[in-house]
Amino acid sequence: MSRIGKKPINIKGVTVNKSGNLVKVKGPLGELETEVNPYINVEINAEEIVVTRPNDERTIRALHGLTRALLQNMVTGVTTGFTRVLDIVGVGYRVEQKGSCLLLNLGFSHPILFEPPAGIKLEATSNTQIKIFGSDKALVGLIAAKIRSLKEPEPYKGKGIKYSDEVIIRKAGKAAGK
Repeated sequence: MSRIGKKPINIKGVTVNKSGNLVKVKGPLGELETEVNPYINVEINAEEIVVTRPNDERTIRALHGLTRALLQNMVTGVTTGFTRVLDIVGVGYRVEQKGSCLLLNLGFSHPILFEPPAGIKLEATSNTQIKIFGSDKALVGLIAAKIRSLKEPEPYKGKGIKYSDEVIIRKAGKAAGK
């Protein structure tokens, strides 16, 4: 049995509704919904969600843990939310807040105005750090990846946009090769 799939999900302070294959989770930070595979059984009790599977086929076993993890991420998202932090490294590279948008100067001939989608809050905590907050874990990660892709860190000096917990492996320059 799946180690992750068999753990129940605590839903204190959250309302969970299931209609057919659609599961909706509503909490203080918003509402999320996902469609569950029809082979996976989702039982909603008073204080927990239990995910079970009908048999031990390989694909069903994989969907069991996946479904439980997705539901746990939804519950966590509507209660506490998810945050990613990006660091901007490089001389002259900076970010500033323009309302709900970010204005990025990344060494190009023009500044880049990045507008967040609905449900995502962007904050420039300093002129070299960006905080991304939202209730949908996948959307927060996607927006962080999009901002990072504007100027990925290069391996020689480490200049660019990187995750705060990311380690850039440096390469030696031409002079070190001789």
